[in-house]
Amino acid sequence: MADTRIILAYRRGDGIVATAHGERYKAAHQALAASGFRRGDDWVHHLPSTGQDISRITVADLIRHARTRGVEVTTSSRRFLGDTAQDIAGLLPGRWDTRVELYSHPVWQGDLVPWLWDGGELAHAVQHEPIPYAATLTDAVSGATLLLVEHPGRRLGYLVGALAPESFEGGHGDQRAPHSIVLPPFADRAALVITERYLPAYERAVHARRLAAVTEALDRIRAEHDIWTTTTSGRYSEATSPDTTALGKAAETFLNRVRAEFLGVMQHAPALLDRCRPPATGRPEDARILARLADTLIDAESVDEDTSLTRLERNARLWPAIDTWLTHSEPFLRQARAAAPRRRHPRLAAAPPLRALPQGRHAPRR
Repeated sequence: MADTRIILAYRRGDGIVATAHGERYKAAHQALAASGFRRGDDWVHHLPSTGQDISRITVADLIRHARTRGVEVTTSSRRFLGDTAQDIAGLLPGRWDTRVELYSHPVWQGDLVPWLWDGGELAHAVQHEPIPYAATLTDAVSGATLLLVEHPGRRLGYLVGALAPESFEGGHGDQRAPHSIVLPPFADRAALVITERYLPAYERAVHARRLAAVTEALDRIRAEHDIWTTTTSGRYSEATSPDTTALGKAAETFLNRVRAEFLGVMQHAPALLDRCRPPATGRPEDARILARLADTLIDAESVDEDTSLTRLERNARLWPAIDTWLTHSEPFLRQARAAAPRRRHPRLAAAPPLRALPQGRHAPRR
């Protein structure tokens, strides 16, 4: 069997379309061009005419040109993946944009690995199975991006997982990643499974990773603060809000070490704060603390963006924000944990109603 193949499928509005996959994908492209296929802006090849006779002749011609180049021509058992992605996206809550990505050379799919945020079958498939193409579905509001592929080794069905949010800087190997799921070959059922099973799991995983990122950053900042406090013991009466001249070299060293960690807090904490509902936890007094923490993030962001500040001025203004977060980390973490999306028992996708089939000629008569 040839290691490079041309995959034919049916795309809505275009009729027969073709994609190539294999190390000799350029030879496959040559065969497509020689037989009359034209490459679109999305690199999917299509026939310039959808007439039945022309299509049949062109496909026969394609097989001949492909064979001379050592390329196999196969017909997909599924419709074009882009159509499936669009149909599913139209049934998901919110507005989702779709795009088809081709991995003509087998190594190209490896570019997905660092960004694939999955603890299930999809991650294994991308690393070990040929994936000629995939479709991304991106939520226009949250930016969440799902990855949809045909289920390898199956004639029908799909796998859906997620790419890591941009703020996570990759997702490969993350133990908190959601698990990809198998989707049925029907858009309405697939959308229902994604809505009721996958998206809630994805939201829980995002919340858990954000919470872990903030928790770990605060722990590292606190450890550095303890070192700073020990180093400066007896030199300052307290470690909060000294004036610019009192910061000294030790304080500057401390702030330089923790600035990157606090940027992580600034990046992930706002989304966690938005979910917190102190009255629902029986601790309404935490609302005032959370509001103060949110204000410090706003001020810290303005400091980070103000290029007119000197280093000492920047440090003096950043210090109170860090101190406030260290002081009130406990109520924040308590409320953030309580705000985690809860598990829901999924409602199974209902099968379409069955209609009685007409009795065949060979069925026994009653």
